[in-house]
Amino acid sequence: MTQVRRLAEFAVACRDRGVPAEVRDDVVGRVLDTLGNGFAGSTEDVARRVAATVTAWGGSRAAPSVALIQGTYAHALDFDDTHLPSVLHPSASVVPAALAVAEATGASGRDLLAAVAAGDEICNRLGMASYLPEIGNSLFFENGQHATSICGTLGAAAACALLYGLPAEGVADAIGIAASMGSGLLEANRTGGTVKRIHCGWAAHGGVVAADLARAGVTGPPTVLEGRFGFFRAWLDGRYDEDALLAGLWRGDGPARWEVLRTVYKPYPVNHFTHPAIDCALALRAGGLDPDDVAEIEVGLPASTLRTVAEPYEEKIRPRSAYHAKFSAPFAVATALTGGGGLGVGLDDFADGAHQDPVRLALAARVRCVPDGRATEIFPAAFAAVVRVTTGGGAVLEHRVDSSRGGPGHPLSADELETKFRMNAARALTPEETDTVAAAVRALPESGRITAGLWSVPSAERSAGPRCEGPV
Repeated sequence: MTQVRRLAEFAVACRDRGVPAEVRDDVVGRVLDTLGNGFAGSTEDVARRVAATVTAWGGSRAAPSVALIQGTYAHALDFDDTHLPSVLHPSASVVPAALAVAEATGASGRDLLAAVAAGDEICNRLGMASYLPEIGNSLFFENGQHATSICGTLGAAAACALLYGLPAEGVADAIGIAASMGSGLLEANRTGGTVKRIHCGWAAHGGVVAADLARAGVTGPPTVLEGRFGFFRAWLDGRYDEDALLAGLWRGDGPARWEVLRTVYKPYPVNHFTHPAIDCALALRAGGLDPDDVAEIEVGLPASTLRTVAEPYEEKIRPRSAYHAKFSAPFAVATALTGGGGLGVGLDDFADGAHQDPVRLALAARVRCVPDGRATEIFPAAFAAVVRVTTGGGAVLEHRVDSSRGGPGHPLSADELETKFRMNAARALTPEETDTVAAAVRALPESGRITAGLWSVPSAERSAGPRCEGPV
């Protein structure tokens, strides 16, 4: 049995047998978090431009268009969940694609959750296969490739194929077709540009299209993953971990290894590599550090993350935009020492124009990022950092974290996740609409047919959703 067929058989088992309760409940939280991120993201300029572009094409209600818009919304603020150690964001591609098709087909809440579980799991495992211990990093990242959008397209295709009712052969075809559609480069993390914010929208769109084409009879290569000109050869030069991809796949009974359960939530709306440094800065601030008394800041991070959040140095101490600032460790630390929105650092701290704040720019210029051995050893099982501050009087203050807030060993509480969702949703919805969305998502395990919720159209027309009718 080829690799793609084994993934397809796993996906069909999720739909036909129902996923374990622990996985189902976890996925409910992922849908809620993705919706919250999407509501907040819908207010961003780049998201409005994508919605306007899709509308100008002739409509925004077809499932591929819905997925493109909502996937862009979900990833626009870089607030989406992260799987470790693959360091990709599965749900921002898979959930919008699955919701779009669930609404189009009138699928049940149970089927939607099973499809998201399967899609997220496949996305995560494709990312896991790229992690090579000898380099201490994902080979996707080493090559400047955005694993989130590359793997997310395949995960989204699997989820959509399940909701279209395709058998294992058809699910395999959808994944095989999607492998020709996944893409994404990470240079925008380093030097700016808004295109990265569209990556999950394009992945969601590609997943829907791939599943649609498979439903129409288009086929994919049976060896699309392991073949001589397949996915792993094309992206990773054939260097990948097959056990990470296939070992412990659930088959409907018995024990299994669920990578979706290792996917963590972000408390801060910035690149995840900056989170442990933010934690350190917040702790030093809580301990009485006065930002006006800072002479120099040394931030120790995993060596492989420096290219993303510390280089080029001049770009990081003077970001080109508020979004670009989300990928700057110097600016994130300066924000943690002077800001204070959300769960410690919030969306308002990175609103338009925030990158021009003279106080934060002055602090960022005093930050020097260096590789830290302990953080490098821990990465990417968790995100670790150390921050050392030299005060004007010559004192040295230090704080270290071995797992950032929200990560392994330090997960966000249910109350914190609820707070995050409500803060995000409040940027686009009324409190009553926010309550409606939260109740609808929590009812998904028992809900009947998912109708065309107002979540599925551009923000100018949308109020709340998804909507469900009656029990299964």
